[in-house]
Amino acid sequence: MQRNNRWAEGAWADVVRKISRTSVRIGDRFPHASVGGEYALEPASWWTAGFWPGLLWLVYRETGEERLRKIALSCEEQLDRVVLDYDRLDHDIGFMWTLTSVARHRLRGEEDAKRRALLAANLLAGRFNPKGRFIRAWNPWRPEDDNAGWAIIDCLMNLPLLFWASETTGDPRYRHVAVMHADTVIEHFVRPDGSVYHIVVFDPGTGDKLGELGGQGYSRESAWSRGAAWALYGMALAYKYTGGKRYLDAAERVARFCVGELPEDLVPLWDFRLPEGAVRHKDTSAGACAASGLLLLSRLVERERSSPYREAGERMLKSLYENYGSWEGEGEEGLIVEGSSHVPEGRNVGVPLIYGDYFFAEGLSQLLGREELFW
Repeated sequence: MQRNNRWAEGAWADVVRKISRTSVRIGDRFPHASVGGEYALEPASWWTAGFWPGLLWLVYRETGEERLRKIALSCEEQLDRVVLDYDRLDHDIGFMWTLTSVARHRLRGEEDAKRRALLAANLLAGRFNPKGRFIRAWNPWRPEDDNAGWAIIDCLMNLPLLFWASETTGDPRYRHVAVMHADTVIEHFVRPDGSVYHIVVFDPGTGDKLGELGGQGYSRESAWSRGAAWALYGMALAYKYTGGKRYLDAAERVARFCVGELPEDLVPLWDFRLPEGAVRHKDTSAGACAASGLLLLSRLVERERSSPYREAGERMLKSLYENYGSWEGEGEEGLIVEGSSHVPEGRNVGVPLIYGDYFFAEGLSQLLGREELFW
């Protein structure tokens, strides 16, 4: 790892020390949100199941600590049972297997990791609706759910599994699906000012667009900050894999919006468009994801446009570390406090979130010279 930034070196050392400590209790289970200072554990089928092993792989890449490798591998192996639990699988297949099997294959070249990831890529591609050119988001978790035509902005971060599968096998079909979904996002999700919709609803039979929903944002026309982070990072990744200028243009449009809406401490509120009187919770997970995406974007654009993106990403990470980091004592397992999972439903608000921790560590790793991503 390149050593060129003193504060980031100290931050990375704090991450390594804390993960080494918290991994003793968490082990090969699946943390999601911290409750009372301790990460609550979810089943392996939960959408965030990949972020803890992904975090372990980030640390293992630098330390070679065998105990962390074994924990991450055990998490991955538990996902085998989820493949057969078909009704629990949704578009977050990408989050789950990219940060487990793809990460291990990239780091160690192990064939069983490749096979697992390719199976997951097939399951993700199977959710593609060719009429609407989108990957279906969720299943009907309740009898009254009617969401066969729903697509959500988060899915951009699942597309790298398909791009990776296409590169690995030489089969262009995975790439075709990813490209068509990404193009649908540009057409229907990203607004002219760079803000994004969370949910777009299509007629699943005809593919016609029916409208948009507010989802985890304040309202239909607001600007959910983590959705913007997904869009920024996801479009940058689509450009990295394809070279399609439309994706770079979209990534930069969203990046300019995000950076322009940041408050003084550079850590976003849960929604960039909150009316007077609305609750103004922070979402550090949105900040961490956006910062890591900005660092990638800074390497993709022409040199003369690079510095503002890198500087913004670095300043955001530094603020997260200094103002929202939890490094002393054992009273909090999360790395970064003040994440907000789902404010409209009042779920996991103002607490550490495992994906916020992951993107914070990934951003630090990029800042210190590790340009290889698991995505």
